[in-house]
Amino acid sequence: MDDSTKNLIQNHIDTNEVCLFMKGTPDAPQCGFSMAVSNMLKILEVNYKGINVLESQPLREGIKEFSDWPTIPQVYIKGEFVGGCDIVKEMYENGELKKVLEDKQINYKK
Repeated sequence: MDDSTKNLIQNHIDTNEVCLFMKGTPDAPQCGFSMAVSNMLKILEVNYKGINVLESQPLREGIKEFSDWPTIPQVYIKGEFVGGCDIVKEMYENGELKKVLEDKQINYKK
């Protein structure tokens, strides 16, 4: 991964409390897994930034290398990698996602 891609990814993570690297946009997800994670964040009314990895092949490949995680979507909360669709879904269902949001002082619908 080149430095510009790495810096772009780091900048998104640093400037957004909740960052979702996804295929498509929050309003128009282009894969079911991205849609699922986006919907969970919308249900919780979390203010998050969706980054469309389909707009840039270097970004699409770079985020996988950056996080050492092979799939998209990927969620970061306050700079910390949380996981992909399966992990976020499990955390959402067992209440752990709300706890992470509370611990990191992120506003959401309680």
